Amino acid sequence: MGRTYIVEETVGQYLSNLDLQGKSFVSGLLIGQCSSQKDYVILATRTPPKEEKNENLKHPKDKLYNLDEEWVSEHANQVSRMLPGGLLVLGVFIITTLEVGNDFQNTLRRLVFAAEKAMNKKRLWNFTEEEVSDRVTLHICSSTKKILCRTYDIHDPKSSAKPADWKYQSGLSTSWLSLECTVHINIHIPLSATSVGYTLEKNTKNGLTRWAKQIENGVYLINGQVKAEDCDLLEGQKKSRGNAQAINHSFDVRILTQLLLNSDHRSTATVQICSGSVNLKGAVKCRAYLHSSKPKVKDAVQAVKRDILNTVADRCEILFEDLLLNDIPEKKVMSIRLNSKKEFYILPHRVFVPIPGSSVMLCDYKFGDESTEEIRDHFIEMLDHRIQIEDLEIAEDINTACMSSSMNNEASLDNTDDEPKEPIKTTVILKIQQNIGVIAAFGIAVLAAGISFHYFSD
Repeated sequence: MGRTYIVEETVGQYLSNLDLQGKSFVSGLLIGQCSSQKDYVILATRTPPKEEKNENLKHPKDKLYNLDEEWVSEHANQVSRMLPGGLLVLGVFIITTLEVGNDFQNTLRRLVFAAEKAMNKKRLWNFTEEEVSDRVTLHICSSTKKILCRTYDIHDPKSSAKPADWKYQSGLSTSWLSLECTVHINIHIPLSATSVGYTLEKNTKNGLTRWAKQIENGVYLINGQVKAEDCDLLEGQKKSRGNAQAINHSFDVRILTQLLLNSDHRSTATVQICSGSVNLKGAVKCRAYLHSSKPKVKDAVQAVKRDILNTVADRCEILFEDLLLNDIPEKKVMSIRLNSKKEFYILPHRVFVPIPGSSVMLCDYKFGDESTEEIRDHFIEMLDHRIQIEDLEIAEDINTACMSSSMNNEASLDNTDDEPKEPIKTTVILKIQQNIGVIAAFGIAVLAAGISFHYFSD
């Protein structure tokens, strides 16, 4: 028996109202949440049309069988940044004017695998073995209204199509639980002499991968309590008639990260010559959503973890893209220079955007010089849904971060909290420190000696 997809009724209306505008097909993404029993689809969004010169419309069939996988994959990558914890791109849909042959399923199969590969490249986390690995392809014929729903196992490149049920349900998006968390980050990424020639983006990604292990191994408090993983998230909550107890229910989540390894792990210290460092510092707002049908604590914790990892990684990625788009000199963006002073880059703030008629909110990222109109336009372009500017929720207040504005060759690692003459208004700052290799190496060597002395004393 195949999987069942419970679909918000407004998604069906959206798909029915899509205008092909004289083209032979239109494609897009399906967004929702996986569970062990069934999957929930709460949103569909068409992929923006790609502007092409000398577009030949005389061979729609040829174009249909040659969908632009790269364009759809990039759309999936952009949309995935706008999804809070718990939500995923579940698959793709395509609407055609005519019925197509069975061999067209191979085209859809390539599309769903390409989109998943593009999104997986940037992730700081991996799917677990217990998680659902099926992704859906939905084909609708606009003339016959026939629907064909199939799934593929993205962990198996040779997987074949499996039939799936597609069922509409009214009010699906109103019964969701939200989990909110504020994480104060202070990530120090030392740059070794060998990595100094790498791109800034690669060095940052490598450092974030190490930090991600702390987040994965953290202890999570839900409403101030540590609960067993298999415990029902709603256990102990007052219930009212029907499903009303789940509506607009919010949980506060806090994370405790370990500073030391467990006693059963042996620690080793490595002395490494460093040429600089990258620091990420500030407070980030995280949010995750779960469907209210028997949610488990482990599902809630996992959704929050992934939102923490995603939002930090996405902000860095958006910053690097912005620097390149604004023609910042390549030597500042693409590599670390040994003789440069400290550089400051302000990462974008998070903005939450409501889905009309839903308790779930999506998100976007806003630089200080961007207007709310630009955020609205980006939302329309990526998700094909209109929003009101007054509905935007600026999740992160602009705080003042006290940091030194420059650093000379004799500066030390501990001199990172000096107040600048003009405080920088930001929530998260990416700070690059240069030419502190000798001091960093000396500090690590002292730490290694201390650890060794304590180990042998025990």
